[in-house]
Amino acid sequence: MSAEVLVDYSSSSSEDESSLTETPSFLGVLRGRSSKGDNGNPAKTSPVEGVQVRSSGALLPPRELPRLPVPESVLRMFQDNPEDQAPEDIHKHGGRVRSFPHERGNWATYVYAPYEPVEEFPDLVDMLLSNAHKYGVVLTKMVEFHISLSRTVVLRHHWISLFVQSLRDRLLPTHRFFCIANKLKVYTNEERNRTFIGLEVSSGYSELQDLIREVNRVLQDFDLETFYEDPSFHLSLAWCVGDATEKLNVKCLQELQEAVDGFEDSAILLRLHVEEVRCKAGNKIFSIPLQ
Repeated sequence: MSAEVLVDYSSSSSEDESSLTETPSFLGVLRGRSSKGDNGNPAKTSPVEGVQVRSSGALLPPRELPRLPVPESVLRMFQDNPEDQAPEDIHKHGGRVRSFPHERGNWATYVYAPYEPVEEFPDLVDMLLSNAHKYGVVLTKMVEFHISLSRTVVLRHHWISLFVQSLRDRLLPTHRFFCIANKLKVYTNEERNRTFIGLEVSSGYSELQDLIREVNRVLQDFDLETFYEDPSFHLSLAWCVGDATEKLNVKCLQELQEAVDGFEDSAILLRLHVEEVRCKAGNKIFSIPLQ
């Protein structure tokens, strides 16, 4: 490397004052360049590109250098996702419509007690779907089965960890229990654009109320809407788009209830062991084991 590129910065205060006019070069020496200064005196080009030095040693304002282009990969980091801007395609979700519009950074969140069905349970659900079809109601089996312990609320992404930790702290003393869900019932969501059939809890109601009480306190801490005041705890089995309550009339429900009561080992199938509480935020699921 040429010695002209390196400059020794002395710490001595007795160094000749003229040495302070030297400009350190980091890019090399440009030769053969000169221009006129503001007072007509020749201006010398310093070793640093674009910086001129008067003969007296004073620095002239640097020439403006062209800006480097921003890499495309960096620009793409801040582009809006086209899927976030486009209208939601309800056909991608089986005709379901969001209860609230999607916004970047907002995560749909809810709390529930999961139910892991035994082997024969899907057979019972299939039989109920077949009977409902006779009344002109086409139902879709739930992908997973659970008892809801909260409404679906909106959490900002940076709140999720704190929200889950608050649930853990609140539910820490809670012991496991079981409940029985054996009474068939029809439900709709608040917008009445989806209909569900579910099995209402007939035993274990007070224990579920205790869970709700603690979950509600966490929701209140985050200024979120709490659960229904007089909830009907139930295990959702299947759903359809729209309000199908008229088609699922008394006669239909009676037939479905008889199918539940007469199903082999239904007493065992419909006994739910609540051993954990889960919180789902977006596509993330957090498990909170009970004592």
